[in-house]
Amino acid sequence: MYKKQRGMTTIGMILAAAIAGLIVFAGLRLTPVYLGAVKVSGVLKSVHTEFNGMNPSVKDIKLAISRRMELEMLEAVSNQDFKVTKAGKGYLVKVVYSEKVPYIANISFVVDFEKSVEITR
Repeated sequence: MYKKQRGMTTIGMILAAAIAGLIVFAGLRLTPVYLGAVKVSGVLKSVHTEFNGMNPSVKDIKLAISRRMELEMLEAVSNQDFKVTKAGKGYLVKVVYSEKVPYIANISFVVDFEKSVEITR
């Protein structure tokens, strides 16, 4: 008469804890990257709110982006990553950038971001 065993073995528990730990560590490494992306998105939204319907120039838009980047202390993205182009009845402000985050040893995460807003005249 054998009793049925239930539960995990010690090795199974260690493996499950190791996998959960790797996932949590990845989340900890990527959280600041995504918080920075939220700040970049906020910069674009505030520029859109300020200039939408006001007929701004490209210089005005770029200056406003630069000021907001200084206020938010953004380091992952530069002024050159923001592109202002004419589109339809206004301007398309677009930012495309990527961040490389080291994970463990020679393993890294590369995260690509792309966001745009249209400012009408």
